[in-house]
This record gives sequence, structure tokens and C-alpha cells, in this order.
Amino acid sequence: MPPDPTPSAASAPSVSRATSARRTTSVHRTTLASQVVEQIRSRLLTGTFPPGSQLGEAELAESLGVSRGPVREALARLVHEGLLLSEPHRGVFVPLLGEADVLDIYFAREALEAAAFRRVITSPRPPGLLAALDETVDELARATRKGDWSKVADFDARFHSLVIEAAGSPRLTRMFDTVIAETRLCLNLQADADPARLDLLDEHRELARLIAGDDVDAALAALAQHFEEAIVTVRNRLRAVRR
Repeated sequence: MPPDPTPSAASAPSVSRATSARRTTSVHRTTLASQVVEQIRSRLLTGTFPPGSQLGEAELAESLGVSRGPVREALARLVHEGLLLSEPHRGVFVPLLGEADVLDIYFAREALEAAAFRRVITSPRPPGLLAALDETVDELARATRKGDWSKVADFDARFHSLVIEAAGSPRLTRMFDTVIAETRLCLNLQADADPARLDLLDEHRELARLIAGDDVDAALAALAQHFEEAIVTVRNRLRAVRR
């Protein structure tokens, strides 16, 4: 039996073009889904979607000007990150965080940040770190004076992110990115700065001072106290909004 004819020179480019087109479509779909993830995440972290609210694919697709496919993929990613909750036969919801969630979030944060603090303090500081921390504290002070709680939360997160990044561990950074996003969900419970957290500025000034020094134990103790105060504040606010 004669062998199959060799594909013609004309047909080979056609196959190549088809393969290339599929790859391009796949890359475009992945890139678009990533953009949708960031847009939905931003709305979650700024409190646009209230705790307990349901997120519908059709409504999100229309508001973002995309098809439902990238939205579906984006929601699945955010469920995996813990920023959304998927309930079978009901849909996707913004989590209603309870006291146990708050305790667990700050437990995880302290574990991650204590590791970062220890490495940063016992190693040569990355160039510009201390100046960046001081600048962030100054921005935090300005936001506090204006009573802009959203900005206070932004600069609070930036301060801690700087320390995590300075530790130089990509895996630690990835884990922190998830837990700091969940922290913002907690902070969205606070429409206005609680008076008890007006000491937030002093706490960050002290943390910056300790990071510039070499006393690891003092820095870790201050970090633990910082989180204890945060837990009390968020817990009180949680109880207040659910009365």
C-alpha cells in the first residue's frame, strides 16, 4: 500500500497558522481573565461589593464590558484565593467574615511577618527600605489627620508589604498577598477609623524604628502587640455591625 502523501508546502503554513491562532486566542483569554481578576479584586478590597453580596457572572460581564468566560475564570481564581465563597446551587458570594476568620487571618499574618522581620533585621537592609518605610508612615500620618480610613488601610498594607518584599522570598510574598487581601476584607467593616486605632500611626513609627535596629525580640514583641490591637478593633467593629 503506498504511503500517505506528504503534506504539501501549501498546507503546512495553514496548520502552523491555525496552531498560532489557537495559542494567540489562549494567551488573550488568559490575559483578559487576569485583568478581570484585578478589577474584581480591586472592587472587593475597596468595599464596592459588601460582605454577603452575591456576584453574578452576567452583571459583572456587562459592567466590565467582557464576555462571561473571563468573568467565570476570574471568579474561580478569587474563590481559590479565599476572597470569594462559592456555594453549590447558589452562586458566588463575598464572604461574611466571623471572629474565627479574623483570628485566623491575623494568626497567619503574624507567622509570615515574624519570619520576614527576623530575616530583614538580621541581614543587610535592602537599599531604600528604611526611607520607604518612613515615607509610608508619613503618608499614613496624613491620611490619619484627614480621617481617610481607606487611605489609612492602603498605607498600613503598604508598610507591611515593604517588609515582606525586603525579606526576598517570592513564596512568602505570594502567601502574604493572599492574607493581606483577606485583611482588607476585615478592614472594610470599618467605614470610619475607630478612635481605638488612632494609635495605629504610633505603632507603625515604632515598628519602623525597630526594623532599623538590631533587636529582633523587641521587634517581634511589638509586631505581636500590633496585631493584638488590630484583632480587638476588628472584632469590636464586627460585633457592632451585626447587632
